[in-house]
Amino acid sequence: MDLEAVKRYLEKGGETASMVDELPPRFLEPLIMNGLRVDLIEPGRLNGANSLHGGATAALVDVVGSAAIPTVGYAAPSTGVSVEINVSYLDAAYVDEEIEIEARALRVGKAVAVISVEFRKKKTGKVFAQGRHTKYLAISSKM
Repeated sequence: MDLEAVKRYLEKGGETASMVDELPPRFLEPLIMNGLRVDLIEPGRLNGANSLHGGATAALVDVVGSAAIPTVGYAAPSTGVSVEINVSYLDAAYVDEEIEIEARALRVGKAVAVISVEFRKKKTGKVFAQGRHTKYLAISSKM
């Protein structure tokens, strides 16, 4: 995993860049290597059965999938635009259930990236959703 590429991706953008620069050295590495923890799911992120809403799961496929692109050395300032997001819902994740999300870049080429995102229940390791995210990577102009 190219941690410097991930850091550069996270650093882009006005105020965020200066905030990242002020962080202690190697601050981002544990976040990237150990994942992020969500402490609170706000109202509206759950469906009527008190489980994680499918739309929230799809949004996580988008965000977490995009964050996986720089980990394979893709160094452009943008991770492109979504062409397709597909999610298979295999089970439900309920309130107070801890989950793990793993994103893997299956292919990052010159024009297209394909990412797989898997959602597991931490306690059992059971996969409850599986996503696939395809992005068009803007090709820089040579003009």
